[in-house]
Amino acid sequence: MVRVLIAEDMHMLRRALVSLIELESDLEVVAELSSGTDIVPTAMAMRPDVAVLDIDLPGTDGITAAAGLHTSVPECRTLILTSLGRPGNLRRALAAHVSGFLPKDSDPDSLCAAIRQVAAGERVIDPQLALATLDSGPSPLTDREREVLQLASEGMEAGQIASRLHLSAGTVRNYLTSAVSKLNARNRVDAIRIAREAGWLHSV
Repeated sequence: MVRVLIAEDMHMLRRALVSLIELESDLEVVAELSSGTDIVPTAMAMRPDVAVLDIDLPGTDGITAAAGLHTSVPECRTLILTSLGRPGNLRRALAAHVSGFLPKDSDPDSLCAAIRQVAAGERVIDPQLALATLDSGPSPLTDREREVLQLASEGMEAGQIASRLHLSAGTVRNYLTSAVSKLNARNRVDAIRIAREAGWLHSV
């Protein structure tokens, strides 16, 4: 019996996933959650074999939670469901040791088969998402530009970012200007949008 944890914030979809999985004689849902914050502590208590996580959860997003599971409950493998076709998310997911990455509109048989494959130690990646990732290319931003843009995306002003990173405000503005230019963005807000959609920034 494969023990499954489900995390999905939309109640109707979560209940549909649970009902679907429980129709299978070899799959058992041991926990269902609506918030990403609860994933690691619940998994530590319930010890599921596979965690099926929505990528865009309140509290902690699915990929960040997957990284936490890899550290705290390493025997639990993770399958991410996404409606967000952002190529960079697959790169983030693989870096977080995710075993499966599927669109939310996958058919039920494919999802159940993927849970079994992930539980068996295999990796399951949707081919279209994989192709989109290959086509998108790497991030043009340096680590420091990405870090500054990430903090800006969290609502920090240049002075606050400078204090956090022990830089001058002028240097921070230079990094932001460089990021806007490299992303061919209209302004800082547009650069944040572009970088987030490519998966180069974490959701907040």
